[in-house]
Amino acid sequence: MVKTLIRELPELEGICAEKLRQLLKEKPGSVLALTAGRTTEGFYALLSGMCRRGELSFREAKVFSVTEYVGGEEVDSCRSILRRQLIDHIDLPEGNFFVPREEEPESYDSLIDSAGGIDLSILGIGINGHIGYNEPATPFNSLTHIQKLTDATHRQYQGGERRLTEYALTMGIKTLVSSRNTLLLAAGREKADAVFKMIYGRTDSYIPAAFLQLPLEVTVCADPAAAAKL
Repeated sequence: MVKTLIRELPELEGICAEKLRQLLKEKPGSVLALTAGRTTEGFYALLSGMCRRGELSFREAKVFSVTEYVGGEEVDSCRSILRRQLIDHIDLPEGNFFVPREEEPESYDSLIDSAGGIDLSILGIGINGHIGYNEPATPFNSLTHIQKLTDATHRQYQGGERRLTEYALTMGIKTLVSSRNTLLLAAGREKADAVFKMIYGRTDSYIPAAFLQLPLEVTVCADPAAAAKL
């Protein structure tokens, strides 16, 4: 079941940060799946400040990156983005940060399972409805895999500082849907169509995000522009 929160982005970031703070208080060893994206940058800055002030701690947590790029040393890796935005500013032990590997993507799901499964996923959404880098036509039962990125996804980043490679590693749809709780952040009018289709579309592979209708605990946190078509 999908719940929807419509607020300005700074307020949404505060709500999500409080949910994460409460989770880590109740379960310090929580397993987190985090996306590396522009929408989550302010949220991660908020978490970093909270950690510096002692309001939350990641000392026992485990963080799994949702995505990573394949090859392309000239692009900013998801590992480096997450490190710059969050990991290097919190008290997470070095060995508790994980990123999928091109050589054996299928082992990532085994690693997640051995950690106890994902307690909370923090996701964004692409203009074509992708989650992670699960593009349209990705099957529901997909696990962590190498995904060819679509032209629509490349266009989403044109004109910005971030560049993409032709292929990316991504947690699969089944991996993400298995998360016990999911928070999806969406901001900007260009995301309005994808947010509408995610919440009201059919659960088929044309809109990968629509599969998030299936889990029990999913909250879409959208600013007024991203929620314009709801």
